Amino acid sequence: MPLTGPKQMFERAYKEGYAIGAFNVNNMEIIQGIMQAAGEEQAPLILQVSAGARKYAGQNYIVKLIEAALMDTDLPVVLHLDHGQDFNICKDCIDGGFTSVMYDGSHLPYEENIAVTRQVVEYAHARGVWVEAELGQLAGVEDEVSAEHSVYTDPDQAVDFVKRTGCDSLAIAIGTSHGAYKFTGEAKLDFARLEKITSMLPGYPLVLHGASSVPQEFVDMANTYGGKVGSAKGVPEDLLRKAATYGVCKINIDTDIRLAMTATIRKHFMEKPADFDPRAYLKPARDAVKNMVQHKIRNVLGCSNKI
Repeated sequence: MPLTGPKQMFERAYKEGYAIGAFNVNNMEIIQGIMQAAGEEQAPLILQVSAGARKYAGQNYIVKLIEAALMDTDLPVVLHLDHGQDFNICKDCIDGGFTSVMYDGSHLPYEENIAVTRQVVEYAHARGVWVEAELGQLAGVEDEVSAEHSVYTDPDQAVDFVKRTGCDSLAIAIGTSHGAYKFTGEAKLDFARLEKITSMLPGYPLVLHGASSVPQEFVDMANTYGGKVGSAKGVPEDLLRKAATYGVCKINIDTDIRLAMTATIRKHFMEKPADFDPRAYLKPARDAVKNMVQHKIRNVLGCSNKI
């Protein structure tokens, strides 16, 4: 099945109160695990590629891996650029077959963010490609995205930003954070802010970045088998499920996949030190990705059987 855009996915998700999982991909095993999970759950998918993934694997390799995965499925799949840093990166991905791109100008002055986002929108829309933008800034570090402090999204600015840029969806900051170390105390999301933004932009799809939950069983597993993950703490899954009922149609998940995969590989190395065939440890790692994604689809996103 060919790649699709997110428009119809988001329209249904908004109406029915669930979210689509946007899972970061870096190699074949991660793509396979995600696709297997979505196939069993009959769930729509967004496979997203970060700047780090483009640098690590190469854009063409990742696109071809995803094209290979699409040969054996009838699932609707979006290929999305995560955190495009400038117009040229967005343009390269649009020209390279992506059906959705995110331009992240959240670190820029407001008017400059609007100007570049509008430039991306004009280029993308002329080619039938969806554009996600970001307003507000998430703290934390993941891949090549980092910020020391968070800046929550202003609802009035959000309305102005969407109107002036024409972006199709908006990533907002309400308390989530990039990476595995999101909270030191009690985890909280600003649902009053989210509800206000939703009421001011009715029917408009919102996005949560930095929304991994950092399951403690995988933190413990990694540490048991030689890791030093430390006091990692993510967004409770019940808060994410609640957010999907307030107009959040796309939830990004990356750290949880990394944790599941790495903890599983660490365990394999400790228990079977004689193994040196990469297939021996990448197969259970791929299964761990599948199980993690299947859990997210079924119990957190609520998008099982939504195709």
